[in-house]
Amino acid sequence: MNKLPGRIPSVADGDTAACQTGDFSEVLSGLRGATILGINPPAFDFTFFDFWSKPLGLLFILDALREQGNDIHLVDCIYEGATEPLSFGRVRVERTEVRKPPPFAHIPRRYHRFGMNEEAFLQRLRCLPKPDYILVTSGMTYWYEGVRWCIGHLREIFPSVPLLLGGVYARLCPAHAVRSGADMVQTEPLRLELNGPAMDLYDAPAYGVLMTSFGCPMACEYCASRRLSPSYTERSVGEVLRDAARQFALPGVHHAAFYDDALLINKERRFYPLCETLRTRFPHVQYHTPNGLHVHEIDRRCAEELKRTGFTTIRLSLESTDPGFQRRGSNKTTAEEFQFACAQLVEAGYDIRRVETYILAGLPGQSLRSVEESIRFVQRCGARARLAEYSPVPDTPMFEEVAARMPELRREPLLSNKSVFSTYVAGILAPEAMQSLKNLAGEKP
Repeated sequence: MNKLPGRIPSVADGDTAACQTGDFSEVLSGLRGATILGINPPAFDFTFFDFWSKPLGLLFILDALREQGNDIHLVDCIYEGATEPLSFGRVRVERTEVRKPPPFAHIPRRYHRFGMNEEAFLQRLRCLPKPDYILVTSGMTYWYEGVRWCIGHLREIFPSVPLLLGGVYARLCPAHAVRSGADMVQTEPLRLELNGPAMDLYDAPAYGVLMTSFGCPMACEYCASRRLSPSYTERSVGEVLRDAARQFALPGVHHAAFYDDALLINKERRFYPLCETLRTRFPHVQYHTPNGLHVHEIDRRCAEELKRTGFTTIRLSLESTDPGFQRRGSNKTTAEEFQFACAQLVEAGYDIRRVETYILAGLPGQSLRSVEESIRFVQRCGARARLAEYSPVPDTPMFEEVAARMPELRREPLLSNKSVFSTYVAGILAPEAMQSLKNLAGEKP
């Protein structure tokens, strides 16, 4: 079995200077015959909803390591903390109320850990073979408490095992992530030969996850997609179909979510051939797009392909009807294009009232009236508006603008939490004003 080169410094005693950062692709690509444990932490937050949530990056990596001859295991604290099924394969996740961290002490809302409880997590770890390496992924930057919670317990059960931290938080907040307790923090994209996500590690998945591309060709000022995936890379139709075949062969999988940021880009060359094969080979599967589709790509044929293939959950990305904010969002669409796309979806047979459209709220410089007008425009088109509350994401132009006025954002990722940033942290909108927008959009309190 290959070991990591040289001595692995221990940070279990809080010596953050011992934590290594960088790109460990060569180390991982050289592993053979190792036992590797992947961990998806719980989410510490005010709210959490399972919008087909899976740690896709970690699943790709685990599958690649398995192909190299390693023994892989997965503990997904979100999935394994499920309490009841919801529609389209999603689940409701166990929540445990916890004490709010100091930055949130003044906020009159309850705070929870969403996912496995402590006893279940420790018991799960004790039932596993001792790993040679532990890979912990991370999601939102303001969910780092779940990372630290996991690492603390992992140190209890496997005190001497090298632990590598990757994912969004690690990539966007490396200076903060070195204090997580990990031995290593992956700060660059991993360069491994990826085959597909190891969805078979789940005992009874109800849906699959698919990606036809990595990254996004757009450069929106509030999005870190370019930082996380510096180049937009399209996968071949054959690769995607191979992933689909592996996952749809699993018992009980009747749904699939596409994770692409730009699913419809180059649709004639990629998406349409994929749809044709999907509906021929897997007619029993329904498809869902939790990320907003690019509106200007939806013409009559595109709407018909979506409908015929079985795309059930359609979400559109409008974000704002304000031309100023549209420019900051890469001018992805116009009001006229949105109206046209809605008409095409209706013509194809969709109930437009069930088509949700993302509207950004709480951006710096954005007025309450601007958001209200965007919501009403979507409703006049017959569709349903869904608010996407702004979260300042490190390494984005808009984050730099906000952090220039609020330098504490650079030190404390919790302050970027989308549920409270615009209201209780930055004061861009009063909490009552944000609730009025949600009421207007028809969201439940």
